[in-house]
Amino acid sequence: MDYLPENNSRYKDVAYWDERYTMEQCYDWLGGFSKFQHILERFVKKEDSILILGCGNSSMSGDMYSAGYHTIANIDYSSVCIRTMSARYSHCPGMTWHQMDVRQLSFPDSSFDVILEKATLDAIMVNEKTPWEVSSQTACSIHQALTEISRCLKPGGRFVSVTFAQPFFRKRLYARTEYKWSIKHQSYGEGFEYFVYVMTKGEKLSPEDAALEKKLLQDTESPPTRITTITNDDKEDFLANIDL
Repeated sequence: MDYLPENNSRYKDVAYWDERYTMEQCYDWLGGFSKFQHILERFVKKEDSILILGCGNSSMSGDMYSAGYHTIANIDYSSVCIRTMSARYSHCPGMTWHQMDVRQLSFPDSSFDVILEKATLDAIMVNEKTPWEVSSQTACSIHQALTEISRCLKPGGRFVSVTFAQPFFRKRLYARTEYKWSIKHQSYGEGFEYFVYVMTKGEKLSPEDAALEKKLLQDTESPPTRITTITNDDKEDFLANIDL
C-alpha cells in the first residue's frame, strides 16, 4: 500500500485521512463487496434503509447500489472523503453523504434497517497491542459507537460488522444486554479469513453469549491476569498490528 502512515497512531488522526483522500482514488479494506455479497444478501433486503459507517473511498457503496440497494446513507469523519465521494456518486439518487463521527450519530432513533461497517471499528482499535487487554479509552470509544448504532437501528434491524477479528475477541465487545441484540457470525476469504457479524435488534443474546457477558462482568470485578504476547512495531500496517 502506498499510503501507510509513519506510525499507527495516525490512523486515528482525521488530518491523515484528509491528506490520504486527496491522493488515493479507492481502497477496499478486507476485500471488495463481491467477497462477502453472498453473506450480506441473506440479511439485507434491497428495499432496506442502510447506513454505512466510515465509508472512506471504498467502492462498496457504489457496488451495493449497482446490486440494487438504492437507499444508502454514508458517513465518514473526513470532510475531504465526503466531498469527493458525494461528487463521485452524484448520479445515484437515494445515496447520501454526511460528515459524522460514528461515536455521535446525528440521526434520529430507529432510523435504519441496516447499519454496516467494514474495518471501521478495527481502525478505532489501532493503538491496541493485544486483544486481551483493550485500553479503557478504546473500550469507551467502541461502547459509544455501539450504543449509537443500537439507538439508530429500527426494531428488527441488523448491525453488520465486517472485520478480521475472530469471534473469541470480537464477541467480547458485542455481547452486551444493553445493546438489545443477538449475535451471529459467518466468515469468508481464502488464505486469510475475515468475519461477518450480524447483530439483530430486539433479539436476546444466546445463552452462550449471555454467559460470556456475565463472565466479562465478573472479570472486571477482579484483578486481570496479564497475558504476555508478542506485539508488532508501531510502524506496521494496523491490520497486522492487532493480533486478531
